[in-house]
Amino acid sequence: MTAASAARDQPPKAGITGKPWWPWLKRGVTLVFFSLVAWLLVEQGRAIEWPQVFAAVRAYPPGVLLGAVALAALSFGLYSCFDLLGRLYTGHKLRTPTVMLVTFISYVFNLNLGSLVGGVAFRYRLYSRLKLDTATITRIMSLSMLTNWTGYLLLGGLVFGFYTPELPPGWKIGSGSLQVLGFVMLGAAAAYLLLCAFLPQRRLSLRGHDVALPSARLALLQVIMGAANWLLMSGLMFVLLQQKIAFLAVVGVLLVAAVAGVIAHVPAGLGVLEAVFVALLSHDMPTHELLAALVAYRVVYYLAPLAIAAVLYLGIEARAKRLASAACKAPRD
Repeated sequence: MTAASAARDQPPKAGITGKPWWPWLKRGVTLVFFSLVAWLLVEQGRAIEWPQVFAAVRAYPPGVLLGAVALAALSFGLYSCFDLLGRLYTGHKLRTPTVMLVTFISYVFNLNLGSLVGGVAFRYRLYSRLKLDTATITRIMSLSMLTNWTGYLLLGGLVFGFYTPELPPGWKIGSGSLQVLGFVMLGAAAAYLLLCAFLPQRRLSLRGHDVALPSARLALLQVIMGAANWLLMSGLMFVLLQQKIAFLAVVGVLLVAAVAGVIAHVPAGLGVLEAVFVALLSHDMPTHELLAALVAYRVVYYLAPLAIAAVLYLGIEARAKRLASAACKAPRD
């Protein structure tokens, strides 16, 4: 018997998927994850005074609620296109509906569980199932995050710089400092666009890593789409406040609350969003009306999409399991 034939006769070495504990570990991780989702839904639900919420919702004109749902759908639809820019950037061939579904699920879990779980873990999980390599997934994810935050820089720079919201006296940053920050943000957005337009070969070295910047046209599209999504989110809150607060004031407060939520590292910005809105707008509107609008905002933009995304993700996992099972049972030559 030759060495080659002996090697062929050896049973294949079991990888990690061949270990008897591996399927149980995967099932356990999946169970823990969806238990966490269920816990989040329950905890957010318990923190809400539902009788008051139902009373507030019943008091809303149907047109207001329909408008809020429509703006939420537009926002999620627009954000789901962010990774299509990543497809242009990387050149991968996944179909448009597939890319948008991955982005939607990742965004919803990002909103509710934080960027590490939603923006990062879900993209790697879902895109790797679609046979994209790690480097490509990283580039898609990075471009999507840049789209969101460069849009924030542009919109925040314009609002903070030219329509600075009045901040409470006890805040560490005053209105004047916020205005200066606005101009700095505008400068940062402009610098990104200029680098993409004029940097030789659009190559940037960061800590020894060579980063390829998108084209000027793609970068401009990023900034516009990112800012438009923040405007849609602000429009949703503006509608739920029944236009009792000036639109630009709502935009400014939402942008402040978004950064406060990131700094606080609280999942879904729970409590942070409410605290910022009450602190900045309670002098213009009764607190109970503000809280009612914020509760409706959470239901429309956080909880309902979370339930939908969880069902979609379970469907994807179930389909992947069926395909893997069918592949294992298929006859081999």
